[in-house]
Amino acid sequence: MRTQTSLETIGRLVEGRLEDPRRLLGPHLVEHDGRKAVAVRAFFPQSERAWVLDDVQNATLPMRRIHPAGLYEAICPLNEAGQTPAYRLQVASERGERTTMHDPYAFSPLLSDYDLYLLGEGTHWQSYEKLGAQMRTVDGVRGVNFAVWAPNASSVSIVGDFNKWDDRRHPMRKHIPSGVWELFIPGLPEGTLYKYRIKNGSFQGEKCDPYGFGAECPPKTASKVVDLSKYQWNDGNWLGERVKRNGLDAPMSFYEVHLGSWKRPGDNPDRWMTYRELAHDLVAYVKEMGYTHIELMPVSEHPFSGSWGYQQVGYFAPTARYGSPEDFMYFVDHAHQNGIGVVLDWVPAHFPKDGHGLAYFDGSHLYEHQDPRKGEHRDWGTLIFNYGRHEVRNFLVSNALFWMDKYHIDGLRVDAVASMIYLDYSREAGDWEPNCFGGRENLEALDFLRELNVQTHTQFPGTLTVAEESTAWPNVSRPTYIGGLGFSLKWNMGWMNDTRKYMSHETIHRKYHHDELTFSLIYAFTENFVLPLSHDEVVHGKGSLMDQVPGDLWQKFANMRLLYGYMWTHPGKKLTFMGGEFGQWTEWNYETSLQWHLLQWDSHKGLQRYVADLNKLLTSEPALYEKDFEPQGFEWVDCHNWEESVLAFLRKGKNPNDFLLTACNFTPVPRTKHRIGVSRPGYYQEVLNSDSEFYGGSNIGNGMGVHAEQVPWHGRPYSIEVVLPPLGVCVFKPERK
Repeated sequence: MRTQTSLETIGRLVEGRLEDPRRLLGPHLVEHDGRKAVAVRAFFPQSERAWVLDDVQNATLPMRRIHPAGLYEAICPLNEAGQTPAYRLQVASERGERTTMHDPYAFSPLLSDYDLYLLGEGTHWQSYEKLGAQMRTVDGVRGVNFAVWAPNASSVSIVGDFNKWDDRRHPMRKHIPSGVWELFIPGLPEGTLYKYRIKNGSFQGEKCDPYGFGAECPPKTASKVVDLSKYQWNDGNWLGERVKRNGLDAPMSFYEVHLGSWKRPGDNPDRWMTYRELAHDLVAYVKEMGYTHIELMPVSEHPFSGSWGYQQVGYFAPTARYGSPEDFMYFVDHAHQNGIGVVLDWVPAHFPKDGHGLAYFDGSHLYEHQDPRKGEHRDWGTLIFNYGRHEVRNFLVSNALFWMDKYHIDGLRVDAVASMIYLDYSREAGDWEPNCFGGRENLEALDFLRELNVQTHTQFPGTLTVAEESTAWPNVSRPTYIGGLGFSLKWNMGWMNDTRKYMSHETIHRKYHHDELTFSLIYAFTENFVLPLSHDEVVHGKGSLMDQVPGDLWQKFANMRLLYGYMWTHPGKKLTFMGGEFGQWTEWNYETSLQWHLLQWDSHKGLQRYVADLNKLLTSEPALYEKDFEPQGFEWVDCHNWEESVLAFLRKGKNPNDFLLTACNFTPVPRTKHRIGVSRPGYYQEVLNSDSEFYGGSNIGNGMGVHAEQVPWHGRPYSIEVVLPPLGVCVFKPERK
């Protein structure tokens, strides 16, 4: 019997141009000798012979080679029910080795029309359950279902070790018009390495999976099949309390960490610590220091370590540098069991041009804008997502939800928001294209950010989204239903820049820059602010924070304690970068460990102890966190004493009896008999003194506290007479009757 398929179709298969290989391969009903039968076709390049194995009849049927490239066909009878019989394939290589397998093209597609509709509409929020490499059991057969969006490709094949990276072996089927390619490959185990080989005209590229859950350790670039359902979580108590712990009226102190350089193993400083090692060492340290959250610089897979993770290719895969996806789950789980939240830096603003990544994915500008005025960050050498494309928005929103769903992540700090919302960001006149109204706002990016925040907060209540947004764009951390962008929190870059600038002045000159301290309170309650002293402040030649403050050795440490005391009592949540808490001397280097050896010195140990006590004060005093974002939570007592460079202010909690008085002296001159107005009589306990010898200070202070006197001062009926230590912060708490 001659084959009933056309030479043209066979030619398209052999040449890798057939969009639907199931038209030719797999089982097909045919007429044979006047009766219905099944034609089973299989393509085995570089093979010698092939057979169909009828598992029910326990029969072996030789296949006939119908094309010299390795296309085989066998005519099989229908089973007793008049259906295609259950069968497997067996192939002998040119060296005579035999391999038995289930036929990938005997399985129907798993993606439904509804899935494809939602993907095209851009609202398939759990698209990570459908696309990528999904481990499935179909008709009792275990395997992997691959699905990838590549609408402009002429062919897509799955390649890997399992098929000797031969793109002729497993061509995928294209769903039209969605442009999603799909194929179920039975028998593939977890850990299988794979890529997509994509062709489009003269373009041919091997791409890692945009939805890949695992990856090889760089510089290798293949994706890895991973089963994310195996890990047994033990953080139910944390998840049940997360809404409360991440509330805007809760204390938050973020410890920002780069996992590869926080600490290196003592026996081998050239290797990275693993997720599981870090789970115990890092979490124990953060808990001891009193931080409430760990904020991780990006852990998604990235090819270049020098990007610190901010140029990602594997958006759904934690980097293999530190272990497996399950290892990272263990890290998050262990943090939660110890009462520590985990926030990830997330980068939807841009992606690198690496050939195995998203760039020019299907031989066209698929994920990025084609117009470089919209599609390229020349400063960073990266590409910009096309936020106007439904499938691209779906990819990004789904990715955010993925980390919260599969890894129980408590929040995302969204990187470089300003670069997303302004079309003219870092561009000269004429190098950007206005929006449809003639403005500079990226309307599509704004829609995406609002959708991101609506979906994350709706589907995972209690999670945080934090914007790194450096401009005066209004209502970044206000709900979308009143016109805001919907973020939970926003980094206060103005406070950071002004405070660092002020602290860098020689102390004798600070009185001429007093407004750099007080200005932040003019806008402090326009957003839900985080006060950040992040990694950006200790790189690119800036030096460490210790380098940035003036004075001799004693004054540098005193200035650091002063800076942190002012920061912890200022309205807003807190964030510090690793190493700053004990006074790292060198600028941060992603290739080496922090300078932990410095803790042998009392000065560094004292600073570390001081930061831990600040965190304890923060979490124990509602006045320092309950009204971080309300004007009623703050009151100036004295903001005009520029001559002495002194500030005094109140922090207030929801209970009127909960308030603290903070006094800061930004000069090295002790201020004795310094009077500060208070509103009520009684005893004011000194609950914090940055100059305590316990922290490495000179121990100038007020003992256990002071009594208020009926001496009007600062417009208040009472006052306390205190000693303000040099370059010091004192915090006073009235005793309740």
